[in-house]
Formats: sequence, structure tokens, C-alpha cells
Amino acid sequence: MIGQIRPVVLSLALLLAASPCHAITGSRSAPSEAVARSIVTVVGAGGVVCTGAMIAPRVVLTAAHCLGAGVTTRVVDYSSKPPQLLITQKALAHPQYNAQAIAAHRATADIALLLLASPVPGKSPVSLGTPRLPIAPGTNFTVAGIGSSSPSGSDAGVARAAHLVVIGRPGTLQIRLADPLTQNKSAGMGGCTGDSGAPVFEDQDGQSLVTGVVSWSTGPNFSDGCGGVTGVTPLTLYLGWIVTTARSLGATF
Repeated sequence: MIGQIRPVVLSLALLLAASPCHAITGSRSAPSEAVARSIVTVVGAGGVVCTGAMIAPRVVLTAAHCLGAGVTTRVVDYSSKPPQLLITQKALAHPQYNAQAIAAHRATADIALLLLASPVPGKSPVSLGTPRLPIAPGTNFTVAGIGSSSPSGSDAGVARAAHLVVIGRPGTLQIRLADPLTQNKSAGMGGCTGDSGAPVFEDQDGQSLVTGVVSWSTGPNFSDGCGGVTGVTPLTLYLGWIVTTARSLGATF
């Protein structure tokens, strides 16, 4: 059954002790330095952890389902010793986001922006785009997040990358990705616990652009867990809102 990625819940002590290195577990390549520098750890109430991407010096793109009503969302600054939690000034979900749709495993505008008081040291923005159309099965995308290498979530906090391909019937509301070697038939690479909100990159004319956000994952053959299908909310319908809202928050592109 298709399911929303379970946001990993960690003790703050464990999370803040995690190394922000670029080691890879269960994947065949690390994110590029530019991609790794853009990825941040997003923390909600009770230590719920998601992934985000810097799209401007003080603006983070993540998934709307990572936000909690009345909850202050924070971002981890690993540059300080010990790491610190940076409080966001604003957390804005896309106005068309529907939490009930996510709960029912339907496509929705699972997009949110976080405004920080100051840039995260050591981090730099990545560029935005939309997937090339038409999106065809077999098209390559790369998911980069801080999620766990297994559903337990015990090793979240490390930047990992997975090169995946489109399967099924992609559209402007949702894209499904799988490991090209396993094709959802057996365990392979893909989004896992803590990768909610992770940026999804497509190489276009020699540039790596964020063209989607991770919303959910499954185990092989649509079972519970990870390593099967990674569900993506493409930016096709939402890029205008992202750019306009980010600029209203003071971002420049």
C-alpha cells in the first residue's frame, strides 16, 4: 500500500550528534558537493525530522506535511559546536495543500517554505525548475535527503543520494520513481524515513535543478517500508507560488 513517508522521530541529543558528512548507505553514489551543501535537516515537534533544500539564503523548500499546526519548525545548524536548532520565522504551506488527501494517499500540493532569521552557515541555495515535458517512464531523477537507510530511522541525519527512474504514468500532480535495477520488484534505492521534503533533481542542459519534492515511499511491490517506490510532488504546478512567496519573504533569485 502506498504510504506517506513516516517522519523519523529522534531524540535531539542523537540528532544533534549525527555527523553531517556525505557518506552513503544503500546507494551507489554520494550527492555532489553543491547538492549536499543545499540540504538541511528540518525538525518539528517531538523531534520529528524531515529534509529541506535551501532555495535562497534564508528560504527552505520542504513538504507541507512536515509542518505541524501551531508547531515551531526548526533547522539544524551543524556548523556550530555543538549543533544548534535555528527557529524559523515563518512556515508557509501551499494554499492548495490538503492534509486529508495525504492521509488518503492522494496527490496534493505537498509544498512548503520556511523562512529563517539568517542563512545557515555552510549552506548555499540550489536552483529551481520544472520537469521536462512530457515526463516519460525511464526518465532519470536524483533524490537527495537526510533520511535513514532503513525504516527504523536509526541512522537519519546523513546526506544520501539515490539515482532513480520514472515508472507508471507520470503527470503534473505526481511522479513515481524506483531503482532502475529493481523496478519495485525487490528492495532497492529510494526515499526512506526522514526523507519527506527532500529535493528531487533533474539534470537539464548541464545544470542540476530541483524539480520536485519527496512526499511518500513504499517498500517493494507497494508494501510498507522503503526501497520500493518514491512518490514525488513535481513543481510543475507550484513553481510560480514558490517563487512569488519566496520573494515576498525577501528572497532573490
